[in-house]
Amino acid sequence: MSILIEDYIPVVKFNGLNTEKAILSSSATAGIGYTTGAGGAVTQITTITTGVTVNGMSGQITTVASTLAAQAAVEFVVTNTSVSATDVIAVSTTYAGAGSPVVSVAQVGSGTFSIVIFNATTATTALNALLVINFAVIKVATA
Repeated sequence: MSILIEDYIPVVKFNGLNTEKAILSSSATAGIGYTTGAGGAVTQITTITTGVTVNGMSGQITTVASTLAAQAAVEFVVTNTSVSATDVIAVSTTYAGAGSPVVSVAQVGSGTFSIVIFNATTATTALNALLVINFAVIKVATA
């Protein structure tokens, strides 16, 4: 069974997409996301707690190499003018070193959010490499 996109999304030619219907993707390789120009990338300098600035609805943060001990956590601030206090920030990481880093978002404010890195290993293994953290901003309506 095929479903035409017109059944779900009205054609809007200004100010992006505006719909009261579902946005669906049935593709095995193309999902719903942001396109080139919506994101940014930044490399952290100095220490694992140094804040970064990266503006956009999505992006990638490359940290400095971390030596975070097992069962320890650190936090750094991301400044991003696209973020509102009610937004949801989704994060994931790519890591190729020792230890087991887990990334999460601790707090979100207007123009800012904080990322927490936790080394979840139960051994005495410290982190020993940089992390690449991907993020996406999901806009939330409260009314």
